[in-house]
Amino acid sequence: MFNLTYLPIQMSSDTWDLIIIGGGIVGLSTAMEITGRYRRLRVLVVEKEDGVAHHQSGHNSGVIHCGIYYTAGSMKARTCVQGAAEMIRFCREYGIQHEICGKVIVAADVEEIPGLQKLYKQGQDNGITGVRLICREELLEIEPHCGGQRALHVPGTGITDYGKVSSKYADLVTLQGGEIRTRCKVIGFRKDKNDIILETTAGVLRSHYVINCAGLQSDYISRLAGVPPQIQIVPFRGEYYDVIPERQFLVRSLIYPVPDPRFPFLGVHFTSRVDGRVDAGPNAVLSFKREGYRRVDFNLRDAVTELRYSGFWQMARKHWRSGLSEYYRSFSKRAFVRALQRLVPDIRSSDLIPGQTGVRAQAVWPDGSFVDDFQFFRSENTLHVCNVPSPAATASIPIGRTIVQLAKESFGLTND
Repeated sequence: MFNLTYLPIQMSSDTWDLIIIGGGIVGLSTAMEITGRYRRLRVLVVEKEDGVAHHQSGHNSGVIHCGIYYTAGSMKARTCVQGAAEMIRFCREYGIQHEICGKVIVAADVEEIPGLQKLYKQGQDNGITGVRLICREELLEIEPHCGGQRALHVPGTGITDYGKVSSKYADLVTLQGGEIRTRCKVIGFRKDKNDIILETTAGVLRSHYVINCAGLQSDYISRLAGVPPQIQIVPFRGEYYDVIPERQFLVRSLIYPVPDPRFPFLGVHFTSRVDGRVDAGPNAVLSFKREGYRRVDFNLRDAVTELRYSGFWQMARKHWRSGLSEYYRSFSKRAFVRALQRLVPDIRSSDLIPGQTGVRAQAVWPDGSFVDDFQFFRSENTLHVCNVPSPAATASIPIGRTIVQLAKESFGLTND
């Protein structure tokens, strides 16, 4: 997405103190933290694309989440609440466009009200301020075209552009003495005494330590390093529509449904963007290519990896009905619109045009259950970040600190 080549490709052997694999928002936040804290370390970020933030970091809703969806006490909850405040400060400090627009979570019928009340309690437990349960009359004051019986108003939710945030992280990494090398895909790991030899498409790299922040490819990199994770990434493609400009008045801020607690996805919703657009979606469709943004995209290695994983079949057995429903909505605009009309009854098929797509790196346990919280795996001199789904962008600053603290404990990093 952001074609920023920080260093020319060099077909040579380089030696570093620490290499971070992955130029997404988590890898860059980690690099920003480590280059700021350990000024004497030679730090390199390698990214296989021709710029940073090409995948999840540049293909997301842009929402600065508040943390209301996450179990109290979980790392997701702690880092999201803290990260939202830090993200807003970061955007203000560096002049990155953002807006605190608020959000409503809507109970479309009376059966969803208990779920709404549970979210309200969870928000209180997570220390989120200003959250209110509101009646229909109050909801219509905030979102005049919204349907539903009751709602939660979350005034502190915001929006930004995480591609631009990632680009600023990259700038700060280089200003603090780190380096970023794009078009540099890791294709092999070797041990040589106390060092790691990375074979890449841009030459051979030697490093004392490696942190894997490869996102959609994180479990693949972990296995390549000889540290097979207990989980596996299963990619889900999210497809959006854009609301045409003439009908954007139907949505003032962010309108979300009450999520199904069985799934890590939030359901189709409406999202205002900092560039003035209004998104509708996404669905969550199984993808057979980890970086496949089109329905026809297919990668044989990715497909075989999915189909050989027992957790995939356990997941499919548990959730096949929901999976079929998502596929139907992917191919039927009418079904997609019906789901949106639960939130905004006046939305019509003619109001929507195809928008962006994204792919979520959803980790799955061998028993088919979705991995709910962040997961890290360590070896002697590697650290693998193998599950940092949403709200990773919102929480990227405290997540970066957490990863660096884990690296300090694992590697014994010092400023000496």
